[in-house]
Amino acid sequence: MLQALREKTSGWIAIVIVAILAVPFAFFGMEQFLFQSNANYAAKVEAPPSWWRSAPDWWLVRKFAWQSEEVGAEEFREAFEQARAQRREMEGEAFDGRAFESAENKREVLEQLIDQAVLKLSAVRSGIAVGDAQVQEFIREIPAFQVDGKFDEQRYILALQGQGRSPLSFQELVREGLQQSVIPTQLAQSAFITGSELERMLRLLGERRDVSFLALPAPEADTAAVSAEEIQAWYDAHVAQYRAPEQVTIEYLDIDAASVPAPTAPDDASLRQRYEQEKARFVDPEQRLASHILVRVDAGADEAADNAAREKAAQLAAQAKGGADFAALAREHSDDTGSKATGGDLGWVAQDGTMVKPFEDALFAMPAGGVSDPVKTQFGWHVLQLRELREGRQVPFEDVREQLAVEQARVDRDRAFNEYVGGIVDKVYENPTSLAAAAEQANLQVQTLGPFARGEGTGVAAIPAVARAAFSESLIQDGTVGDPIEVSPERSVLLRVVEHTPERALTVNEAREQVIAAIRADRTAKRANEAADAVVARVEGGEALAAVATEQGLELQSIPGIPRGAPIPSQEAAAAYFKAPAPVEGAVSVGKAEMPGGAMVVFTVDKVVPGDPSEASEQERAMFRQQLSSLLGAEDADTLRQALRRSMKITVVESKL
Repeated sequence: MLQALREKTSGWIAIVIVAILAVPFAFFGMEQFLFQSNANYAAKVEAPPSWWRSAPDWWLVRKFAWQSEEVGAEEFREAFEQARAQRREMEGEAFDGRAFESAENKREVLEQLIDQAVLKLSAVRSGIAVGDAQVQEFIREIPAFQVDGKFDEQRYILALQGQGRSPLSFQELVREGLQQSVIPTQLAQSAFITGSELERMLRLLGERRDVSFLALPAPEADTAAVSAEEIQAWYDAHVAQYRAPEQVTIEYLDIDAASVPAPTAPDDASLRQRYEQEKARFVDPEQRLASHILVRVDAGADEAADNAAREKAAQLAAQAKGGADFAALAREHSDDTGSKATGGDLGWVAQDGTMVKPFEDALFAMPAGGVSDPVKTQFGWHVLQLRELREGRQVPFEDVREQLAVEQARVDRDRAFNEYVGGIVDKVYENPTSLAAAAEQANLQVQTLGPFARGEGTGVAAIPAVARAAFSESLIQDGTVGDPIEVSPERSVLLRVVEHTPERALTVNEAREQVIAAIRADRTAKRANEAADAVVARVEGGEALAAVATEQGLELQSIPGIPRGAPIPSQEAAAAYFKAPAPVEGAVSVGKAEMPGGAMVVFTVDKVVPGDPSEASEQERAMFRQQLSSLLGAEDADTLRQALRRSMKITVVESKL
């Protein structure tokens, strides 16, 4: 049987069938098999090329014809860590690192990076480029690089060195950011408001209304009996509102470093030993005072352009070696906008990765006072000048003794505290269902807290990490002591859930008092609305609001020219005035509004006076026009971004998040 099967699947018919099946598999299935699992990016944005905008979304076509932009996994991690640092700075001690690791936060950061990739790819497809002059102008306007409102070259260099960046890499970062922002920025700036639109908005926003109103006092609270049938009916209609939240009771140990005896101060012998072990830390590295001239070669340039740039760099190097002023050559010919104005000066450079590797390798292979032959990097061709050399040196022990003492004291404190906590944890492991033995060994007191619901804990239970552990499924089910919770570097908490009450629906008897209160509040609110509706009906029937006020002994207030947003007598009433239709000639527009506390306002809009655009000064009109244009422009830019996303293929690799 097997032989027969083998014969039938090895003939030309079988070969044809396999070939036919391979075609769709090559276009669709192979992509997932070959590439998805090996992706080294967090997200990828792809779009048809500008020369074939209708290119089909087939794998083979997309692979070889479509343009793409990737969000690298490392790029995502860096952005996520930046977001984490910003959130920690905002929330302080309340920051919850575990909660921040949620899928929602990761996706939010990734979506921002995808938006940047979409805009970058769109700019590339549209042939948008950013020139050196624009980059230089932007950098000079950054406040962090200015002194007394003017760009300062020294501050610029120092700031970049503090971030581990070179001027060239920073310029490329700025260039990329400007390139991404060109389309949305230009679109936003193109938004405008017509004269008629401006006039209409000024009339609407400047509108004033003559209003008369009376305040109906809140009725007395309802105290009438509530029948069992009413209670049951209300409970059945609002059963979701009456639930007992999940609650826990915990016992815990609050372990503070203050309770640990301070270790003895480190002596000179131990500090010298540490110094010898970490001697490599205390070395001032060799530094070189360098200048350079850059002949830029754009990414994707052809061989001819590269050769032309190399030839120009060689000519400049020859002139410098022949005695020409290197700084003057740099100011005239260098394409590095960050150092051109200062004659190519890069300051003191260490071999620490601040500059790209080919640059550093060439610089640290040169003799002092020398000028290099052209050096190729990703930015183009460089001519280097080594002006001065500063040898590295070993920093003596005496110069760093205080630093070592502080570091060693901190290490000793941390070690003592960790050993203290470790001893408590070891005791807990002997009997994980109790904290008593561990508390006795550490001379601490077992404390009890609860019952409390999520978000309602006090004391240690108000600490997010502690509250999260208290409601964790493992501790609730096991009843054992959990792992130490590090509240701060010098404080940890050990806890055990001793009682747990799941969330549940309250029975009608348990919710009885809440239901009765709700029914009575509803009755009171209905009486207030009925009283207001009766007044509204009388005014709509032709009676004057003043007559109704006199009859009921209420004070009628007439306020002419109330502007939008004026809280007279409340924000709720003011909003209702301007929602009411404008009155027809010879009549009033009547309405009601509920105020805080249960009182009701019944009002009439007696007159509507449109705003007068001529009252706005030219400065006010210009400012208002700019504000409206900015709002519309931002909306247009966001609409464009969404449209661009829809026109592109976005692939997210969840495993890289």
